[in-house]
Amino acid sequence: MINVGIIGFGTVGTGTAKILLENNDVIEEKTGLQINLQSIADLDIETDRGVKIPEGVLTREISDVIDNPDIHIVVELMGGIQPAKDFILRALNNGKHVVTANKALLATEGKEIFEAAEKNSVSVGLEAAVAGGIPIIKVLKEGLVANRILSIYGIINGTSNYILTKMTEDGIDFLDALKEAQGLGYAEADPTLDIEGFDTAHKLTIISSLAFGIPLSYEKIHIEGITSLTLQDIEFAGELGYKIKLLAITKSVNGEVELRVHPTMIPENYLISRVDGVLNAVYVMGDAVG
Repeated sequence: MINVGIIGFGTVGTGTAKILLENNDVIEEKTGLQINLQSIADLDIETDRGVKIPEGVLTREISDVIDNPDIHIVVELMGGIQPAKDFILRALNNGKHVVTANKALLATEGKEIFEAAEKNSVSVGLEAAVAGGIPIIKVLKEGLVANRILSIYGIINGTSNYILTKMTEDGIDFLDALKEAQGLGYAEADPTLDIEGFDTAHKLTIISSLAFGIPLSYEKIHIEGITSLTLQDIEFAGELGYKIKLLAITKSVNGEVELRVHPTMIPENYLISRVDGVLNAVYVMGDAVG
């Protein structure tokens, strides 16, 4: 049996707990592994999240998860840089595998985290950090391992894509589209990371490192968000047969790797231009697979 502990019981933590509890039989049937959700640490263990948690699983003590010798895997879902980084390093140094969706932390502090994992002969799972439910990490690490990756581009921020879709399809301006996204829960109260392109850049940092074997290079990415786009820009692009999407782009050019995030005009007949709403899409070009 594999015992799992979760740090953070917000929206993502709740969803993870729900899957581990309600789909436990499915996981065992497909993997042959018994997964036991042993502990969930959060400051707020009183609020009803709509998931029935077994008695004794919820705790306010972080040590019940990361210092518990019975827990094999720690899932960090609290977000932010600190104290998440310290908790992850502590778990790794305690010989526990770590799973995290924290792209900002991995993009900026990943070197230290991966070195700690290697030192302690444990792994860091990060599939959830990039592109929602698209298994792009596994594709790059395993499925396309025999390819030299030539380029990758994609829509990897649902909030920005939703806003651009509403501006394009409904003809509303940026601020109205943002307010609608916030009302639906697609955008945070402070949407800066999403609309300024920083969230996309965090994810691109991870993708490019895996694709091209380069160090995590967040500080070197050219980043432009969507806040300066106007309805006139959207309409003008449409008249020319284009849609505007916020793209993450990385490619190898003459032995160097390009990394950039910016609004891009894409021909309307391209498949990726039809990826709308909060959906993500990633396009990978390899020397063997095409």
